[in-house]
Amino acid sequence: MSATAAAQANRPLRSVIRYAVLILFALVMSYPLLWLVSSSFKPEQVIFSEPGLLPDPFTLRNYIDGWNKLGMPFALFMFNSAVICVLCIAGNLFSCTLAAYAFARLSFPFSKVAFAIMLVTIMLPFHVTILPQYIMFQKLGAVNTIIPLVLPKFFAVDAFFVFLLVQFIRSIPRDLDEAAELDGSNKYQTFWHIIFPLCRPALVIVAVFTFLWTWNDFFGQLIYLTQTEKYTAALALNLFIDATSGESAWGMLFAMSVITLIPIFVLFVLFQKQLADGIATTGLKG
Repeated sequence: MSATAAAQANRPLRSVIRYAVLILFALVMSYPLLWLVSSSFKPEQVIFSEPGLLPDPFTLRNYIDGWNKLGMPFALFMFNSAVICVLCIAGNLFSCTLAAYAFARLSFPFSKVAFAIMLVTIMLPFHVTILPQYIMFQKLGAVNTIIPLVLPKFFAVDAFFVFLLVQFIRSIPRDLDEAAELDGSNKYQTFWHIIFPLCRPALVIVAVFTFLWTWNDFFGQLIYLTQTEKYTAALALNLFIDATSGESAWGMLFAMSVITLIPIFVLFVLFQKQLADGIATTGLKG
């Protein structure tokens, strides 16, 4: 048997081994999520005493009790999170795209210096600016509102998204801009009718990651939101944990945690193709 024939004969075996290893790693990585879902259907007294994945006995009591455990429907907290996410997505798509277009296409004084300063802010931790930002919003009377969480997004504060969009816009041929200018378009019309539609793959990435970071944010929302009825889902989950008495509602916490994961799964199911195409496109052309 020749070497080529032997290699072809061993190819199915290598494929089986490769997929078996991938499945094993997938099971290991997904075990915490599977345990969370399983524990949400267990009575609270057996969650930690019976670590198996199959809930025995099976119960929906955690979902029923946890939905109204905090004195108001958990849907209120989900709605608060959704409102903040939608506004943050709108702010990032608007401001980051305009800022990226300016850096990538327009010529203005100190543009390179401004771009370098913008890149430096990526390395600046959020905790460094939180204190002066909080003092500013406190003086404006905006604490305990969603304004501190949403308003900065309309000023292109997420430098990572600006950088990503700059790299994507630079990959778009300038011939399109010149053709639009010959047709009488100004800079704004060129951006809105030419550049913005072509940025759709990158915009999907911005929208998805803005949603994930905002939906899962805890620290920023904890600082600015003080009234329970204005809490987001992330803050509401924390209310199920009582660190003082040690009597935490773990079953209801796990059940509501599963509910808060549903929008994330739905988002990936709906936009998985666009997200994969966007990552591939920005990675290849950036």
